[in-house]
Amino acid sequence: MPRPRGPMNRVNEKSKDFLGTMKRLIKNLDKWRYLLVVALLLALASSILAIIAPNKLSDFADIIGDGLVPNTEKLQEVSEQIMTNFYKNLPSIPNITDNELQSSDINISKFKDVIESGYLEEHLSEITIDNVKISADDQVAFLKIMSTMNEEVETEDLLVKMDELPKSIYSLIEPQMDMKAVKSIALLLAIMFTVSSLFSYIEHYAMATISNKFAKRLRTGISDKINKLPLKFFDQHETGDILSIVTNDVDMIGMNMNQSLGLLVGSLTLFLGSIVMMFITNWIMATTAILASLIGFGLMFVLLGKSQKYFNQRQVELGNLNGYIEEMYSGHNVVKSYNGVKEAVGEFNELSNKLYVCNRKSQFLSGIMQPLMLFVGNLSYVSVCIVGALLTMNGNISFGVIVAFMIYVRLFTNPLSQIAQAMTTLQSTAAASERVFAFLDEKEMSLENDKKKHLDKSKVKGEIEFKNVKFGYDAGRTIIKNFSAKALPGQKIAIVGPTGAGKTTMVNLLMKFYEINDGDILIDGVSTKDLTRENIHDLFVMVLQDTWLFDGTIEENIKFNKKDVTKEEIWQACHTVGIDHFIKTLPGGLDSTIGDETSVSQGQKQLLTIARGMIEDAPFLILDEATSNVDTRTEELVQKAMDKLTEGRTSFIIAHRLSTIKNADLILVMNEGNIIEQGTHEELMSQKGFYQKLYDSQFEKIS
Repeated sequence: MPRPRGPMNRVNEKSKDFLGTMKRLIKNLDKWRYLLVVALLLALASSILAIIAPNKLSDFADIIGDGLVPNTEKLQEVSEQIMTNFYKNLPSIPNITDNELQSSDINISKFKDVIESGYLEEHLSEITIDNVKISADDQVAFLKIMSTMNEEVETEDLLVKMDELPKSIYSLIEPQMDMKAVKSIALLLAIMFTVSSLFSYIEHYAMATISNKFAKRLRTGISDKINKLPLKFFDQHETGDILSIVTNDVDMIGMNMNQSLGLLVGSLTLFLGSIVMMFITNWIMATTAILASLIGFGLMFVLLGKSQKYFNQRQVELGNLNGYIEEMYSGHNVVKSYNGVKEAVGEFNELSNKLYVCNRKSQFLSGIMQPLMLFVGNLSYVSVCIVGALLTMNGNISFGVIVAFMIYVRLFTNPLSQIAQAMTTLQSTAAASERVFAFLDEKEMSLENDKKKHLDKSKVKGEIEFKNVKFGYDAGRTIIKNFSAKALPGQKIAIVGPTGAGKTTMVNLLMKFYEINDGDILIDGVSTKDLTRENIHDLFVMVLQDTWLFDGTIEENIKFNKKDVTKEEIWQACHTVGIDHFIKTLPGGLDSTIGDETSVSQGQKQLLTIARGMIEDAPFLILDEATSNVDTRTEELVQKAMDKLTEGRTSFIIAHRLSTIKNADLILVMNEGNIIEQGTHEELMSQKGFYQKLYDSQFEKIS
């Protein structure tokens, strides 16, 4: 058995014309175009600052790194000058030529005996480097340290012995932090991050303002549109679907627009900018980071493709389950009385199991996304670290470049998922926008600016005449074929007939909810074609089969849309229809809160709507099956109230219970869009025609 699918449970839609809808959506943002441009420019600027920052952070790391290690260049200079001074003060050394003596490649360990003999302290001259005097004793101490090293002397080996170096030499090579550069870059980075955060805050605030004002504008437009649409539209569309447009679709547009536009601009800027900056910094590491990330994203897109079908199927199964629950809940009394609980539970379990399978698969695959994103990021980090370490060992890059690339990898991987998320969000936004725009594009009722005639309800006599009225809901199907009738002031006109005869249609035409195809309807000799709908509605009181009470006090419900009504007048109307006793039993009386879902009997609701009609005090009255939903006892109360309501008014009563219209001044019997009989109850019964058959069918006894 097919299950109902409400608008809340429909499968996620995709836009039929994404580009066209987005163009129209952006065009509708024209009122806030300057604020929107500012917001997007701020998102762009914030992303650019985020891209530039790692480059400056690289310089900052290099300066910090240089300030934590000794001055190797100065150490090399000190070593060369001391060795030169040492060689100059050795006039002759056995087994060593003059060229070899001047070579810096000589292993100083060969002169260990000479260095420790005390000869050098007397013959080495004092040297000065950068205004620092290095005595002969300090030079000898330095040479003693060198004589203990291996044959190939490396600067790094000397750094190990730093703490043993003489004070004069140590002062030349000790680590020195360039605090001026550190403060300058730190201040610049602080300013960049602060400005970037400020730009991001203002951008989010601006987008929230735009999206909420735009959503408010859409709701206002939809509200205005509802009042301009013909009744035909609401006959052809489900109420739930219209409510879904007003609530779900508008909320989706506002929320997604707030999140996606700025995110998309910022993510694209970060993605492209990070690629450019990585290649500018070092093309080898840039290639490494991109290749490592693409491997992970390839896996992610494969999983996305597999999981999407389960998400769609989950929406279908969720709709089926919700529809079945709603169906069983609304008819749970019938299910229990027919002992259908076991079958209902069985089908529920089957539908629930299908939803469980879809949920498990979709959530499992989607749950892999986050670990996969972590894997992509970690794989890129590891690749960058390995390649960066190799390049650093070869002297191709500094440590700061590795630091910058660690940040660029994050700036490169995160925007890809954000762009995918933003595009999905925009797709949903476009689908919701299409529904809203389609609603706003619906054909409205014709304008009535040219209607100059007006009937004052306090001066209306109360005569209505139908002249050869023809009407059809569709062009090729005529329902009212040639309807003619005349109601005199103060008459009670009953319209009866089988279902589909055209009774309610005639009322809709009289209220100008639909335009007639041919013929005319006259009120006090004035054609309804020359009167505005608002003027016509002001002349009628309607009491319908389906009662309507809104959430509010009883007083507010009775004087609905009616100003300057005193409580005395309300109590008088309630007393007239016989509902005053019930109201007095409530704790707050007229101030008691009541609504359409309040536990009030159907008859009491009907009496309250009749009291509302009494307050309206219009010259014409329409009662459309006003007693069809109440029991016989309540029907008597409602009937008495309606008799009071019809006094002094030209009344049209549509009824299936013919016993309620026996006292009508004129009964119109309709069938297939035409009046086939008319007269009083006694006259129609004496004719022994269609009316008599209808009447007798309601009272014939079952033998």
